Amino acid sequence: MSKDPLLQPYQLKHLTLRNRIMTTSHEPAYPEDGMPKDRYRAYHEERAKAGVALAMTAGSAAVSKDSPPVFNNILAYKDEVVPWIQNLSDGCHEHGCAVMIQLTHLGRRTNWNKGHWLPSVSSSKHREPAHRAFPKLIEDWDIDRIINDFADAAERMKFGGMDGIELQVYGHLLDQFWSPLTNDLAGPYGADTLENRLRFPMDVLSAVRKRVGDEFIVGFRYTADEAQKGGITEEDGIEISKRLAATGQLDFLNVIKGRIHNDPALTDVIPVQGMANAPHLDFAGRVKQATGMPTFHAAKIPDVATARHAVAAGLLDMVGMTRAHMADPHIVKKIVEGREDDIRPCVGATYCLDRIYQAGDALCIHNAATGRELTMPHEIEPATEKRRVVVVGAGPAGLEAARVAAERGHEVIVFEAQPDPGGQVRLTAQSERRREMISIIDWRMSQCAARDVIFHFNTLAEADDVTALNPDVVIIATGGLPNTELFETGKDAPHVVTAWDLIAGDVKPSDHVLIYDESGDHPALQAAEVAAFAGSKVEIMTPDRSFAPDVMAMNLTPYMRSLQDKDVTFTVTRRLLNVERTGNKLAATVGTDYSDHTYQMEYDQVVVNYGTMPLDDLYFDLKPMSSNGGAVDYEDLIDGKPQQISRNAEGTFQLFRIGDAVSARNTHAAIYDALRLVKDL
Repeated sequence: MSKDPLLQPYQLKHLTLRNRIMTTSHEPAYPEDGMPKDRYRAYHEERAKAGVALAMTAGSAAVSKDSPPVFNNILAYKDEVVPWIQNLSDGCHEHGCAVMIQLTHLGRRTNWNKGHWLPSVSSSKHREPAHRAFPKLIEDWDIDRIINDFADAAERMKFGGMDGIELQVYGHLLDQFWSPLTNDLAGPYGADTLENRLRFPMDVLSAVRKRVGDEFIVGFRYTADEAQKGGITEEDGIEISKRLAATGQLDFLNVIKGRIHNDPALTDVIPVQGMANAPHLDFAGRVKQATGMPTFHAAKIPDVATARHAVAAGLLDMVGMTRAHMADPHIVKKIVEGREDDIRPCVGATYCLDRIYQAGDALCIHNAATGRELTMPHEIEPATEKRRVVVVGAGPAGLEAARVAAERGHEVIVFEAQPDPGGQVRLTAQSERRREMISIIDWRMSQCAARDVIFHFNTLAEADDVTALNPDVVIIATGGLPNTELFETGKDAPHVVTAWDLIAGDVKPSDHVLIYDESGDHPALQAAEVAAFAGSKVEIMTPDRSFAPDVMAMNLTPYMRSLQDKDVTFTVTRRLLNVERTGNKLAATVGTDYSDHTYQMEYDQVVVNYGTMPLDDLYFDLKPMSSNGGAVDYEDLIDGKPQQISRNAEGTFQLFRIGDAVSARNTHAAIYDALRLVKDL
């Protein structure tokens, strides 16, 4: 039997958990009509069959009709959820994984213009900044109704075969009552004493316990330190934790530190890349020490070493590795098999969370199979016939194509013009805060090395280089170069440099810099940081009505923190029309899409971020020689079938292009291009 602390079983009440690794509650936004259907089951089942001990599902399931989900959550207030919950429970139990679900009432953390258009309710009269709806101050009949709704929902989960539930007490209604920052009530549930503030969560707990009985597992996931002036302090949180333990009605504590009422606070609770790993782990350990309760916790614990320390040091009983399991659902299996070096690392990009907060579904930036378990494989099946595959370009798209082709058993040869692999990801990683992104490349290089992929670096491949290898398949993943053509002008902007130039250090920032951002993605803000840190006066300008929309909320937070105390201004709804040199200055003509208004401003340097244009010369050189003429059968691609188009009987190889060699997109799109094409070669 293994002596690894992570692989030791844990007894939670009557339930034996097979190891110490869990996925904590999170909503990937996969429900259909509010129900966790086949996609939801497949997502959790993949992690269950690979060894996760406990899947805490949902984040969170809504118990009341006046708690409409803000992003496609499970509707636990509907009776028809029960068979779908049973299906989800069965999917985990069949592989030896315990399964629970988080229940909540969102309170003010939602909007009134969703679902049944009912007013949101809260113990606070103030709106939550993140969701902007002004709540109704909760009444006594609302309290009675919602207590009953929690009990009803808990009973449904029990009927659906769940091993237990977790009540959500951070940022949502239960926490709104017990935080002095969000309780404006008087009377028995009012803010004047801790006992009164705790009364509503305690009443909910009692009603739930009465309904589900003593054996069913019930826990709280709660904030024990709001880390904000006027809020719950660590001392308060320890006292709350002791009171929770003393009830005898809770079976575990799942500890959070911080608040989630706005983007910066949420980012501190769920840290992104460039922020410290496991920042609240020691705090969770202090709660465990003070209470003696089974203690769970997750907050950027991306690696096995940190998780192992958390258990070995007695800080946690169960360690949450949730985003890590989005990157690699087979972590536990690889630990058991002694293959920790094969674990696909979470790089903290938080593409998963940022997408759901913009009403999308959770996807991993560099595992395109996550959330697509019904159509995309996490483990690549070998091909029946070995082929020679030539890949041109060793960025994320090219390396994913090479990795998957090699796992299929093909002979793979890669050309790369640069001395090192990585493409735009290597450029991104030039920023200290985004350095973790290079793991996307490093992991793929190690996977390719283990499968004898041949690399030719410092080689600008031409058509003759490719055809000389007699390939069966050629994949063009040459990426693109920065676009400096201003919108619909048909010509490059004169006298400008690109965001890439500043990030790479090829061009030094001048004194007064305009960062003109037509794309709304990371390079503009990365370039702005380079200039601001160099002491430049910086203006970030966009024609959009908000800046950097593709960076999204949680990733925007570190940029704002680094820029706001410097000489940086943000200008929206302004379009760069032209740049002319006037002496040693650049005169920028600026307009707007909203009117004919124009004006001129002088800068020392104008930096443009407007996506990339494909480096596609080689693709078009090879196209006449290919059997498919570069064509892709989209129906077969979507359906997961091999590409069989033939447009040229004399062609000797299939030709495809992927990633930014097609059009400017993002890292996830590039990797998904490669996976879904090459998995069927």
